[in-house]
Amino acid sequence: MLLELARWLEQLQSSFALFGYLTFRGILSALTALALSLWWGPAVIRKLASYKGGQPIRTDGPQSHFSKAGTPTMGGALILFTVLASVLLWGDLRNKYVWLVLAVMVAFGAIGWWDDWIKIVRRDPNGMKSRTKYALQSLFGLAAGVFLYMSAEVPAETTFYIPFFKAVALPLVAFSFVAIAYFWIVGFSNAVNLTDGLDGLAIMPTVLVACALGVFAYASGNAVFSEYLQIPQVPGAGELVIICAAIAGAGLGFLWFNTYPAMVFMGDIGALALGAVLGTMAVIVRQELVLVIMGGIFVIETLSVMIQVASFKLTGKRVFRMAPIHHHFELKGWPEPRVIVRFWIISVVLVLVGLATLKVR
Repeated sequence: MLLELARWLEQLQSSFALFGYLTFRGILSALTALALSLWWGPAVIRKLASYKGGQPIRTDGPQSHFSKAGTPTMGGALILFTVLASVLLWGDLRNKYVWLVLAVMVAFGAIGWWDDWIKIVRRDPNGMKSRTKYALQSLFGLAAGVFLYMSAEVPAETTFYIPFFKAVALPLVAFSFVAIAYFWIVGFSNAVNLTDGLDGLAIMPTVLVACALGVFAYASGNAVFSEYLQIPQVPGAGELVIICAAIAGAGLGFLWFNTYPAMVFMGDIGALALGAVLGTMAVIVRQELVLVIMGGIFVIETLSVMIQVASFKLTGKRVFRMAPIHHHFELKGWPEPRVIVRFWIISVVLVLVGLATLKVR
């Protein structure tokens, strides 16, 4: 929106050309989202608290979590609104990737909102039926995959790349491309949701991964950088920097209220949407496997649940004291802040490893 105004004003004053630089608009996007989060946060929390419902607490979970009963949830709405406002202000609204990612965010956010609404307002701790939730996620995930395949302009946009190996590139047909896009979008949507079980545990890795994906997006959208780094060039992908920056700013603003002890929880509305957005952007910049590395915390949390369920069904025994795995460490006696910070540290390391793939090829 403001970019279009700046382009018009540039004809009158050349200094407005500054707004054409991705890096400058990315900084403004992050600062705008952060400021809006801090400004709107208290009002949003008061509104959510007025519903007199909170995040349902598992009765079989750590006893320290019982004190969290009544803490407002659905705080992810604050993240989505501030990201949306910031991107609409500073993003290039003629870019197809901007609209696709925003559409995915809103669609998966709506699923999460419905689920949270049933849990909190209707007082049904089970929320939306799992089949309904998964069906809606699948619908939107497949739609995003089909759109990306149908709108691809260059072969690189439909090629599967292996990190660390510059010569390994697998052209994908329609079915395989859409299948990969679907699994990454829906998979990471649910993975972030599973990770969102402790105060600030999910949002900080999300911010870190979003920042790293912004680096990949900037390089992929730049012909010179993509050729030098030998990564796929995806025309228009650079504009995702604005969305990544907005997520970083909004995420840090939300963490102001979500840090231990949390004043508000993200809820499904935020976790499902942010996970889907990370998956979508990784597919766009053709860095699906790098996302698995950088988002390793999300992957580990998801695998812990899968292993726990499979083990219990097959042998009647549990591998972990409780899944997802962050609860396992709590039940081992780790204080909640220790679990959170150590998982953050692991995320930093994994993101750095993912960024290293830019040069190690």
